[in-house]
Amino acid sequence: MSKIVFFSIPAHGHTNPTIPVVSELISKGHEVWYYSFLEFREKIEGVGAKFIPCDEFLPPLSQEELNRKVGKDFAALIEMVADTTIALDVKVCAELREFQPDCIVSDSLCFWGKLFAKKLGIPYICSTTTFAFNQHTAKLMKPSLKEMVKMIVGMPRITKKMQLLQSYGYEVDTFISIIQNDNETDTIVYTSKEFQPLADTFSKKFAFVGPSIKQSLKLSVKGKGRKVIYISLGTVLNQNQDFYQNCIEAFAESDYDIIMSIGEKTEISSLGHIPDNFTVKNSVDQVSILQKADVFITHCGMNSVNESLYYGIPMVLFPLHSEQRVVANRVAELGAGVKLKGNKPKYLVKAVAEVLANPTYQEKAHKLSDTFRNAGGAVEAANVILGKCK
Repeated sequence: MSKIVFFSIPAHGHTNPTIPVVSELISKGHEVWYYSFLEFREKIEGVGAKFIPCDEFLPPLSQEELNRKVGKDFAALIEMVADTTIALDVKVCAELREFQPDCIVSDSLCFWGKLFAKKLGIPYICSTTTFAFNQHTAKLMKPSLKEMVKMIVGMPRITKKMQLLQSYGYEVDTFISIIQNDNETDTIVYTSKEFQPLADTFSKKFAFVGPSIKQSLKLSVKGKGRKVIYISLGTVLNQNQDFYQNCIEAFAESDYDIIMSIGEKTEISSLGHIPDNFTVKNSVDQVSILQKADVFITHCGMNSVNESLYYGIPMVLFPLHSEQRVVANRVAELGAGVKLKGNKPKYLVKAVAEVLANPTYQEKAHKLSDTFRNAGGAVEAANVILGKCK
């Protein structure tokens, strides 16, 4: 039996793909500890892992502020990493020395997991729920001017935090050494090699296992024979009332059935009258909806796009920051979706009509679906982890 430790950040898109992998490992008789956050306790304990909460060790930021900064402010992310690592240092290092895990699996943005592994000499595997990142794919990011300014202004803060980590015994030269894996780092990537940009620049240490999709009950939607349009901006940067109201205006008189998820922070009543062909919820079971949808209007988070393509659903692409723009560009490049030219009703109507009228979008989405389903999923990810434990 192997002993395996997982680390992740407080984000659904980074945690959800690992849950089927943890379940697979436990079903094979291995012991798993998972350092995470109370929001995910039920999911983690539900598959049999030991859940260890890290909430009290996060920097003193509200969850909303934390999500906003991590999504758009790189210096804030590095600050969070350094502060969280140092806050967890005594507790986690003592626990891991006693547990003596065979390996650590840490999310690509949960850099403290990587730092603990290196400090304690424990074999490390990177869990990447975005595209794999190296010096070549970094050039695809093309951050906005606002994001560039934030990065430049934040460099002194980043340097200060790197020096603080060094004072606690962490071998970090620059922030690049933290965020970027070299070709010798064992890395699980939850997409297919065919979808990964510049896939040939990565070594065999990168295992492209495809999306790790949980099983879900199917959702009944009204309107037999009518096209179903699903709209969601994800679970983090989803407070966009203007966008939701534009969607209502765009499709209120349409022949489509619309399912729209608006996030927990937006009041449904704030959107005014909801047309009869709309189902609006604060949260939904996305996987079940995608099994019935014809088009997905998405913010282009990697988890959402992976799930859409897994079920062969073409997309209307509305990215909100640079990482999501890379994903949107790849979907458009491979012909499985169309990018919005703006979020006004006329652009929404035109984009959906184009995707539905041209069968090529669905054909391309189905082609990528085949690569996802043949990549191995949670079983292959578990095999990679166990191979590192030997």
